[in-house]
Amino acid sequence: MLTQLIYISRAVGPQTTTVTSQILETARAFNKSHDLTGVLCQGKGLYVQVLEGERSVVNSLYRSIAADSRHVDAEIVLFGEIKNRQFKDWSMALVNLSIDDPMVTMKHPEFDPYSADSRAIIGLITELLSSSSAIQTPG
Repeated sequence: MLTQLIYISRAVGPQTTTVTSQILETARAFNKSHDLTGVLCQGKGLYVQVLEGERSVVNSLYRSIAADSRHVDAEIVLFGEIKNRQFKDWSMALVNLSIDDPMVTMKHPEFDPYSADSRAIIGLITELLSSSSAIQTPG
């Protein structure tokens, strides 16, 4: 059964290039070997992640992610069955939610994933992936 999970959390420390690189390296290796796809959005002290794959694998991975000490206040925004992967091109893409990014500051100045519904979150992620705002490193 193919599922999609979206969660949000708050970073414990700075969201540095080193931390992000470590997260992406681990995620891409794990996801490729477990047929998972998705997108990690980070910035403004937040993480928003979409995971797609078999239900048991997604559940197991989320339990590990929720226990990770690099973030707190993890909340599942959406978890459900899907017919097709929305982010099939990436084992884990990275979208930067930088406060300096005009796409975020001008089009979505008050974006708060803790109060947004799943459609708004997916809409923003899709929009950022289609713009130059995303770091689109396939893997």
